[in-house]
Amino acid sequence: MKKLLLSLICVMGLLGACQEHQTAQTNNELLPNTIYFFYSTSCPHCHDAIAYLNKNHPNLKLSMENVSTQQGYELLFKCAEKFQLGNQIGTPLFCMDDKYIMGWSDQNAAQFEEYVKPYLNK
Repeated sequence: MKKLLLSLICVMGLLGACQEHQTAQTNNELLPNTIYFFYSTSCPHCHDAIAYLNKNHPNLKLSMENVSTQQGYELLFKCAEKFQLGNQIGTPLFCMDDKYIMGWSDQNAAQFEEYVKPYLNK
């Protein structure tokens, strides 16, 4: 029960702390110069990534896409097609123009820091 409560707090924290990138995506296409963060509310690795973002990049603009929604699901598969991931798709998944990160660990966090540099101070 504590883990569920902590998970919900983390998700709510990210939604409040990160400035969600607002875009009109009526055609479900991936937009350039946008960081997409695909997540699932039941994914513990997504919650770890959210906690990391809250701590290290609270003002980073992201397009947060919950894969349980139709738009999130469709955009997830657009990203999978773009990077030729086939059926090996998991969350968390970050799509940043010509780069992606799937999963979350210390190694992924270091890679994220490299990939996010062009998006900082935008």
